[in-house]
Amino acid sequence: MNATNDTPDAGKPALVITGELTIFTAATLKQTLLDAIAQGGPDEIDIDLSDVSEIDSAGLQLMVMTKREAAAAGKNVRFVRHSDAVLDLIDLCDLSGFFGDPMLIRPTN
Repeated sequence: MNATNDTPDAGKPALVITGELTIFTAATLKQTLLDAIAQGGPDEIDIDLSDVSEIDSAGLQLMVMTKREAAAAGKNVRFVRHSDAVLDLIDLCDLSGFFGDPMLIRPTN
């Protein structure tokens, strides 16, 4: 798991998460996400999930926590560019409405 902060530009996410978003990376990533919310930056924070290779229920809980903590701080977090692994879990748990983030609609087989 790796999380990097990008300088917020037009169309550029504030945080990019790569690798696993699982129980094994949750503790480290939790603090990174809370720090991103706490920084005095923009009211909107984009988190790029395009390079998340694996996600489990702990990762999904981190996403929920991030949304709630941001709302409590008066900020809006948007998860963007969801990887297939993230989309599969969000679909499985029927949570796309909770997150309210723009997602690509994938064709069904």
